[in-house]
Amino acid sequence: MTDVSLPRSFGDRILDLLTRAVLAPVRAFRLQYLPLLMVYFAYGALGIIAVADSFWVKKELTLSPAALAQLGVWLTLPWAVKMVFGELVDTVPLMGSRRRGYVFLGASLIATGLILLAGAAGKWITFAPPEQLYIIAQIVTVIGVVLQDVVADAMSTEVVPRVSADGTPRPQAEIDQDLGMVQILGRLALSFGALSVAGLAGFLANRLAYETVFLIGLAVPAISASGALLVRLESSESRPTDWRILGGGLAFGALTVLIAPLQVPYAQEITFLMSLAVIVTMLNHVTGDIDPNTRLKIFYAALIIFFFRATPGVGEGYRWFTIDVLGFDEAFYGILGQIGAAIALIAAWLLSDAITRVPVARVLLWLTILGGILSLPSLFLVYRVDLWTEATFGFGARTIAIIDAAAASPLAQLSMVPLLTLIAIYAPPSKRAVWFALMASFLNLALIAGQLATKYLNQIFLIERGNYAELPALVVTAVILSVVIPLAAILAFGGRLKRQN
Repeated sequence: MTDVSLPRSFGDRILDLLTRAVLAPVRAFRLQYLPLLMVYFAYGALGIIAVADSFWVKKELTLSPAALAQLGVWLTLPWAVKMVFGELVDTVPLMGSRRRGYVFLGASLIATGLILLAGAAGKWITFAPPEQLYIIAQIVTVIGVVLQDVVADAMSTEVVPRVSADGTPRPQAEIDQDLGMVQILGRLALSFGALSVAGLAGFLANRLAYETVFLIGLAVPAISASGALLVRLESSESRPTDWRILGGGLAFGALTVLIAPLQVPYAQEITFLMSLAVIVTMLNHVTGDIDPNTRLKIFYAALIIFFFRATPGVGEGYRWFTIDVLGFDEAFYGILGQIGAAIALIAAWLLSDAITRVPVARVLLWLTILGGILSLPSLFLVYRVDLWTEATFGFGARTIAIIDAAAASPLAQLSMVPLLTLIAIYAPPSKRAVWFALMASFLNLALIAGQLATKYLNQIFLIERGNYAELPALVVTAVILSVVIPLAAILAFGGRLKRQN
């Protein structure tokens, strides 16, 4: 009797696709991934202090939206000099370790920053005004997070075995797929961390003193430190320190530290251009052994993602508007955070298998279009369309804000996955941390460009506590730029990237 296979129905094919999307991350997980996933989880879970931080700054400090945007530029700089941390992690043991010791150091710095925030909020640390303590705490915390992130990035290329259990080399396609899934698992761990604390962040900020919330946040660095204790993290690869990278990075960092307090005119712009020159030079040095076609592929992909991330934001003025005018409190911001984190996690989970197979330009094209559409609710709120919807349909600002919470939640994480996979595949042995760090530094320069643009917009459209007359024009300008800039980059470089594949 002949077995005749019946054609599969459309519903069966959709079910198979959904099953593969849901199960792909589960099937990809390995125990040896746990330490780096705990670092990423802790990074997301640091959002437990986010609501308390925002409301404390608005209520107790004197920093304006423009000043906060300017601070954001300086706080992004440690991400732009990740190559210094990467070279240290690759070549300089700390307490006999090139992985575990740096995780512990990063956790200690994050804990120090949280204690400084608590002391400033509770007024039991008084060696400087609260505004200065806030700035110091933010800088210390960011350095700790960056240091741990560098270690996790390096481990994300090391945890994937290159040989089978019997010692035979694994197929390269299989290795590349595993490297891509490790990047997905890292994004999912970060999203899980954010989801686990988003609602709690609003609840705690609404019920407890801000000082207490910051102290509760000390549980977060304990998570990453605990992960470092679970599984052996050390890499067997080693090499001498490349002083062109470490020395150049340290010199650049020292120059930045000197420029910042001296209030040199256009200090941030000068620092950005210096950063760009230093990082491009170092990338050219590190990628010297990679074949030209691969270098061009990475270059065009990085350029497109650079411009996708270089778009300006609105700044804190929008949040203050929602607090003062729309009446959003800490608890509701916790709900918005919970919804946004859940959407980000679901999107990353369901799209994880497909997104590693889709060209970078196509991924970012759809994310740009989606981001523009999902920005509409914020425009509705600043133009008070909520008053009309409440009178006509019975739902107002809070319902629109819940829709708005979906806007940016999945976009940033998904946009990074294709390039992170490409970076992981071509990471040179013994240079994995510095390679990841340099590429991340280049992409984080985009965030500095975005922060600078946010600062400029807030200087053009002045927003102060209680004065939001120019906020609609600010939001419209930011939304337009967030769509136009990425689309221009995709049109300019997408075709060239395709020709390299």
